[in-house]
Amino acid sequence: MIEILKKDGVRLRHLVAAGVTMTLLGCASTPPSTPPAPIESVPFSEAVLKAANTVFANAPAKPASGPGAAQPLVIDPLIDGLTGAESVATQSMEGKIVDLVKTKYPKFAVKEFSASNVSKSPQVLIGTFTGVNGEGKTAGVRESFRICLALLDLEAGKVVSKARVFAKPEGVDITPTPFFRDSPAWTPDPVTEAYIKTCQATKPGDPIFPVYLERIRAAALLNEAITAYDNKQYRKAQGLYATALQTEGGNQLRAYNGLYLTSWKLGDRRQATDAFAKVVDHGLTNQRLGVKFLFRPGTTEFIGDRALAGQYDVWLAQIAQRTAQRDGCLEVEGHTSRTGPEPVNERLSLRRAEYVQRRLAADAPALGTRTVAAGRGSQETLVGSGTDDLRDAIDRRVEFNVIKCATSS
Repeated sequence: MIEILKKDGVRLRHLVAAGVTMTLLGCASTPPSTPPAPIESVPFSEAVLKAANTVFANAPAKPASGPGAAQPLVIDPLIDGLTGAESVATQSMEGKIVDLVKTKYPKFAVKEFSASNVSKSPQVLIGTFTGVNGEGKTAGVRESFRICLALLDLEAGKVVSKARVFAKPEGVDITPTPFFRDSPAWTPDPVTEAYIKTCQATKPGDPIFPVYLERIRAAALLNEAITAYDNKQYRKAQGLYATALQTEGGNQLRAYNGLYLTSWKLGDRRQATDAFAKVVDHGLTNQRLGVKFLFRPGTTEFIGDRALAGQYDVWLAQIAQRTAQRDGCLEVEGHTSRTGPEPVNERLSLRRAEYVQRRLAADAPALGTRTVAAGRGSQETLVGSGTDDLRDAIDRRVEFNVIKCATSS
């Protein structure tokens, strides 16, 4: 018999929530809190331009390399502030920002975000686009989007200008771009987290988070690979992903997902299988791996797409094999979008987790006593749109969380 000790970050959040409930019951007195001020949001295009104008207008002057020379500026693609994915909306934001710089801020010269340009220590613009509720939190019904932009000076290693604006949801398309739409797995990757923290958790004058700064060249290579993938240049993209993985700091989830996707697209099943094994190892090393299994609505059966079904067999086999080779236990955790009654979502997510748990045990019998299933319903949505399509596919994930286990006496 196995006793599961839950100590990962997700469980910790539930323990904290339980503590708040006890306080409300009278275990401790809590002063009444002031309701948060309502968020003031503006139309999407206006919000993007407002944030960009604030950043560039407040950017400190930097000596140019020669008379009349403009400061080189690269844009590390803007991303969702929780998932790290690029979307139609973030690409639209980047296009608006580039046009604004060209017409209003000639002291900057926009260059391609490439490894060669990054090596010249340009100014770098980063940004996140995050759905939030009426209190500005990333939970429940997302009522607006929080735009964060930050201008970085690579040579000084500091954030030099920032802006935060809220945008209305009308006219916003958060459909992921092809690479992020197709990527099979998600995990809180250290490099992506450093990008997000540098944008959201700093003020002008603060240092750039070291992990982001140290691995920006690899990030630029991955950007080139993602662009090639989105343009269906799979052979070129495969080579760039492989090069990134051989570059210092290139061992990122985007690289492993990319090598898997391009290998599968090119029909190399053996290399795709090996690449997905590395995806699994990367997730398990980080204690958490979310995989986008698509189920038939309201059921525990995978959708009847033959191409996807073949991939799911590979994914499950590799998750089972790589987990069985490690010590520790695994929590198989089902998630749903926020559509429908929460009690129904919780039951459905649990049933789906139990189905995946059985599939793992079939591939690796040793996991039969080392796994536990849990259903979270829509309590931990990452996108929260409730659209039940490509936009919130990550909300309907199955997560594999590494947890400690001990034999009970």
